Amino acid sequence: MSRFFDPPQAKPLLPKEKIDKVYKSMRFRVFMGAFLGYAAYYLVRKNLSLAAPGMIEEGIVDKAGVGIAMSAVSIAYAFSKFIMGSISDRSDARKFLVVGLILSALTMIGVGLVPFGANQAFNVTLIFIFMLLVGWLSGMGWPPCGRVMAYWFSQNERSFKMSLWNTSHTLGSGSLGLLMTFGLFIFGILGIEQAWRAAFIVPASVALLLAIFCWWALRDTPQSCGLPPIDEYRNDFSGVKAKKGEEEKIPFKTLFVEYIFKNKWIWMIALANAFVYMVRYGVGDWAPVYLQEMNIMTAKESNLAFALHNYAGIPGTIICGWISSKFFKGRCAPPNIIFMGAVLLGTVVYWQAGNLAALMATDPAAISALTKTFVYFGLILIGFCIYGPVALVTVQALNLVPKNAVGTAAGFVGLSGYAFGSAVLANILMGFVAEHAGWNTTFILLSAASLMAMLLCAVTLKSEK
Repeated sequence: MSRFFDPPQAKPLLPKEKIDKVYKSMRFRVFMGAFLGYAAYYLVRKNLSLAAPGMIEEGIVDKAGVGIAMSAVSIAYAFSKFIMGSISDRSDARKFLVVGLILSALTMIGVGLVPFGANQAFNVTLIFIFMLLVGWLSGMGWPPCGRVMAYWFSQNERSFKMSLWNTSHTLGSGSLGLLMTFGLFIFGILGIEQAWRAAFIVPASVALLLAIFCWWALRDTPQSCGLPPIDEYRNDFSGVKAKKGEEEKIPFKTLFVEYIFKNKWIWMIALANAFVYMVRYGVGDWAPVYLQEMNIMTAKESNLAFALHNYAGIPGTIICGWISSKFFKGRCAPPNIIFMGAVLLGTVVYWQAGNLAALMATDPAAISALTKTFVYFGLILIGFCIYGPVALVTVQALNLVPKNAVGTAAGFVGLSGYAFGSAVLANILMGFVAEHAGWNTTFILLSAASLMAMLLCAVTLKSEK
């Protein structure tokens, strides 16, 4: 089994007249495999966020318990992404991604079938264990995609292409909300009680189908298809090079110590990523619970808001990447600062519009369409602007290391984002604060996190000069 994931050997070079045609075809094919593959991982990662309102209403868990359970995904994913990143640098991207996706989907279906009891502490523990497993398996998603993007797309096109690719998780997250609504409809027709289980079962089933497509579409490197390396094909040798003798495989100690631990800019980028992720998941993960608990929206409306929040990230990420390439010559920090400033504005709008709607919620009919529109607007503005920095913070880290160390670099930055930003700040801290201090305090924390992300991105401007 240890040899199963070994990358395929390079094939003899194709005839010169075929290279351009095959290269163009394969680049589109592997891009779509990485795009839909990573989108599928988001169909089996944040399902608990949508199931939580129903589970809380039935007394299975409370908000603090949901926060603890949700943190398991981020904690496990953070360490898995880091460790799996190093392993993926030595593995076949195709096998790595597909195997992880299948196991993640089967695990999430298992959560949807568990018969929970009346003991909340036991329920939280059980869900935590399942989410821990899902989070660990999710770490097999990003690293092989990063490997594919590094080997099939060269340095001077990578920020824009990775921005395009990075919209995959917004597509996946948004589709999760719509699939939940579809699942509620199907469960209603079938007369199945505890309809929140649809949030786990229906999206995971779709993910299994997408795994089949990914197996067909993905290939590890151009060399494994009889093609020359991407830098030769595009005559772009601008990327960071490995030291002599380390071009093919860098020892883990060298990967981490030389390229990560001793690089102060990687540390700054990682800390900025933590605050970006706090806002990303602090808003997205808690939106369904917040909107339904405060009687601002119904379950269907909050699912739609969740979907629109994520879908807005698709054009936002593309535009952010385009700005980076068009106006800043591939530099990532300047657009990150601009977009996080807009995120701060969106957070304030969402916060105050929600407060106004909550004041009127004693009489749901009194909540005006205009007030809900501002709630939607705030969520959409945050979604539009947050995913550009999510993409470019990582791209900035990748640009500071050679391409055969991208998995480790991405894993380290992701470790900060998920373990500290998502698990500790967005899930555990916000769940505790929401339960004991109220939602207004959580929005103060989110606003402060947006500001900190802007300041840290400003500090990293020097690393790109």
